[in-house]
Amino acid sequence: MLYIERWKLILIAITCLLGFVYAAPNVLLSRSDGDSASTLPFYVPYRTVNLGLDLRGGSYLLLEVQSDVIVRERVESLTDVVRSALRETRVQRRNMRIDDSGVSFELLDPTKTEEVRQHLREEDPTLQVDTTPEGRIRLSLREKDLLELRHSAVNQSIEIIRRRIDETGTREPIIQRQGDDRIIVQLPGVDNPQRMKEVIGKTAKLTFHLADSTTSPAEARQGALPAGSIILPAQDNRRPNEPAEYLVRKRVIVGGESLVDAQPNFQNGQPVVSFRFDTIGAQKFGRTTQQNVGKPLAIVLDGKVISAPVIRDAILGGSGIISGTFSTQEVHDLALLLRAGALPAPLTVLEERSVGPGLGADSIAAGKLASLIGLVAVIVFMIACYGLFGIFSVVALLVNIVLIVATLSILQATLTLPGIAGIVLTIGMAVDANVLIFERIREELSNGRTPATAIDSGFRAAMRTIVDANLTTLIAAIVLFSLGSGPVKGFAVTLALGLITSLYTAVYVTRAIVVIWMRRTRPKALPI
Repeated sequence: MLYIERWKLILIAITCLLGFVYAAPNVLLSRSDGDSASTLPFYVPYRTVNLGLDLRGGSYLLLEVQSDVIVRERVESLTDVVRSALRETRVQRRNMRIDDSGVSFELLDPTKTEEVRQHLREEDPTLQVDTTPEGRIRLSLREKDLLELRHSAVNQSIEIIRRRIDETGTREPIIQRQGDDRIIVQLPGVDNPQRMKEVIGKTAKLTFHLADSTTSPAEARQGALPAGSIILPAQDNRRPNEPAEYLVRKRVIVGGESLVDAQPNFQNGQPVVSFRFDTIGAQKFGRTTQQNVGKPLAIVLDGKVISAPVIRDAILGGSGIISGTFSTQEVHDLALLLRAGALPAPLTVLEERSVGPGLGADSIAAGKLASLIGLVAVIVFMIACYGLFGIFSVVALLVNIVLIVATLSILQATLTLPGIAGIVLTIGMAVDANVLIFERIREELSNGRTPATAIDSGFRAAMRTIVDANLTTLIAAIVLFSLGSGPVKGFAVTLALGLITSLYTAVYVTRAIVVIWMRRTRPKALPI
């Protein structure tokens, strides 16, 4: 055990050296140097540890997904299923009503109830169909389908929020689910929470409709609303000569789901958004514009008409431009939202908090002080108890801390206040392995062993106990990471990394130091 091959010593030295190199940017570079440092060659380390919201400051949002909206839309779509089934059976109905979970109606001919029921099941086998002898039929969503719909809406919202935040360049956001319909968003370093709320909370549902020019919105409001048309308001910041309302066809020509790209641009000196459809969307858009030259086309975003330009020529290339009274920032945000996709349901901000950088600096200072006190206490204890061998373990402990910081930097893990607690705990636990080894060496010396055999036996005998002790704690850290929330995960990450690095430094680094010292001094007695 005392003999270590040269290549192993070289490998241990290289590992320690790389640890110092990758940990150095945390001392040599400031946080504001991150963007300029990223232009350095790939072989020059520049990454620093990402600080969490509690250390760096930033914004905290608690959002609620209005899943009732998407359930309502799904229930309303059941009316299309009903109409299709009634057309097939040529049966008339009356008193159609829509509630929170389904659609009910009455048949004028109750004898056709079973036939209609069969057609409804063929249209969508997942739906629940209830009938009465009097010809009353209720078509509803099953309870498990409702739960799945709500669950899917929250998961999809989390993914779209993540894509939107990533587009803004925010580093290491924390986005996680809370309960059945709530989402926590933590944005470290964000000093403009209002813009982030606008980017995150906007539904950004884009649709294209043909405008209905057969009548005006005013006449439609007086009772002349054409079948298949709706009245939509214009955007808030419309031009003075633009109408406040538009009459548009309900039928969606192309939806935002067909968009493959959207970019901010300029046309005639005005900021606009250029967009591009996928193949299917381009075909629909081209066919519609070809058949409706000279008619207005309404571009609708979140239920408001952005613009309604007249189709001059067929647009067959699958691309176009959205213009309006936009500022440069609004154009960038709109392009970002369209690229990220529309939210399945609206979001409501339930809670908003801002953490100032001053509080984060105080937390960092307190964490540094706690780490320093713990480190000094461990150093004093080890040197007082084990003398020169205590110094060897202190060197290994310092290398352990450096390796933890280097690993956090390489992995770009987020360091939070609980994460600092994990590092402080690791400092106290890191010397446990050395204590086991040194105590075993003392026992072997008291049994009359020579220094070389005592050291060899101490490292060999303590190895299994060290691995078992660290493995059980590592399992607990993995469970914390799997089941815990953001702060708990931060603690689990630093604890797990600290266990791995401390096992490496206590066994391999300390043993390498002891072997080198033994080879050079060849002592007849051990100062332990």
